[in-house]
Amino acid sequence: MLPNKTILDDKMSITDREFRQLRDFIHAHTGIALSEHKRALVCSRLAKRLRHHSLSCYADYYSLLIGSDPQEHELLAMINAITTNKTDFFREPHHFEFLATEFFLAHRRNPQRPKPLRIWSAGSSSGEEAYSIAMTALETLFPRTDQDVLILASDIDTEMLARAENGVYSMEQAAQIPEDLLHRYFLKGEGEYDGQVIAKPVLKSLVRFRRLNLMEEPWPMQEPFDIIFCRNVIIYFDKPTQQRLFRRFAGNLKKDGFLMLGHSEGLHGYADSFRTVGHSIYQYKGTIRS
Repeated sequence: MLPNKTILDDKMSITDREFRQLRDFIHAHTGIALSEHKRALVCSRLAKRLRHHSLSCYADYYSLLIGSDPQEHELLAMINAITTNKTDFFREPHHFEFLATEFFLAHRRNPQRPKPLRIWSAGSSSGEEAYSIAMTALETLFPRTDQDVLILASDIDTEMLARAENGVYSMEQAAQIPEDLLHRYFLKGEGEYDGQVIAKPVLKSLVRFRRLNLMEEPWPMQEPFDIIFCRNVIIYFDKPTQQRLFRRFAGNLKKDGFLMLGHSEGLHGYADSFRTVGHSIYQYKGTIRS
């Protein structure tokens, strides 16, 4: 075995040069930073794309991406293959407790507060986070119909977004939903959906799913948000990319709006624009650091 190759199977291997080319290409288009120890992951996840195009090496696949993909169909397929999607309903419960007992309750007690409440689930994957936010809103704010809530759920992976819009989940996935909420907001699947649950229209009505690459400039949103969830996403970016994102998140938050990060994530040098109000919960101070 040559020392500068990672062997995937009997037919495919990746050289140092091929890995560097694909790593840099992925970083440029998604912001995802792949270290050397992610080399086998790149091999395994992109191998099916090579087989799809009947390619024998990663150099040919890179050539396809940069020179034979004018409509960027393969770029989209590559992004779908390389991204990591791991989420659960009501993951990190303290965030939803904060939503219910602090944020939504404050708005319910003060009908003069601006409406609609705008919440962004950035990196929403297959939709569990967005639907968890929607359930929390419905439980806390409704049946007060004068309280409007708009939840934008975005992701770079089109396959995950399609699953999220369908709102169909296995019983294993639904096990994280409290039983009373499961009965209230999901239907038991029948026929082809046997063994699954399906989000009810009342739940889906609060959420809009859109494809969005966080590296795009500018973002298409016109109005600022009350809360941005971006949990377990920035860990895949390098520090300069993280700091650019924090600045852009701040610019898309209302004054005193909130940013929710994953439990292992932090602001990494951008804390002077936010104040900590809970574990991985940050409130925007209303000024953006230059």
